[in-house]
Amino acid sequence: MNGEQGAVGIIAAGLAAVVIVVSLLTVDLATVVAARAQLAAAADAAALAAAPTTFSDFGGGQSPWHAASEMAVANGVDLTSCSCTIDRSWAPRGVLVTVRLAVPLTLLSDRVLNAVAAAEFQPIALVQR
Repeated sequence: MNGEQGAVGIIAAGLAAVVIVVSLLTVDLATVVAARAQLAAAADAAALAAAPTTFSDFGGGQSPWHAASEMAVANGVDLTSCSCTIDRSWAPRGVLVTVRLAVPLTLLSDRVLNAVAAAEFQPIALVQR
């Protein structure tokens, strides 16, 4: 029986190591889930900010790219693309933006996540015909 006295300590240390690794993996997973939620919200906000500026009367001189970029930065992400051309007609138009976020992780390698969002703007003529 004397030869087994250290076995409990080794098993406890092994279990502690497993618990620590699982905990760190859980933290990494939670970080990625939170980053994806932040990205989705930021992409939506950037698309919604850019959409009205594609109509020259609502743009206030600001480009759709600039409006989307400002909103992305305000939400802690980077704007990587904005398919948002200015249209001077009264026709509905859409925008498509892509944002990215670098996510540092503890155990896993760092990730760069992307999100895409679209928005549509429909100008309404305020003059009576």
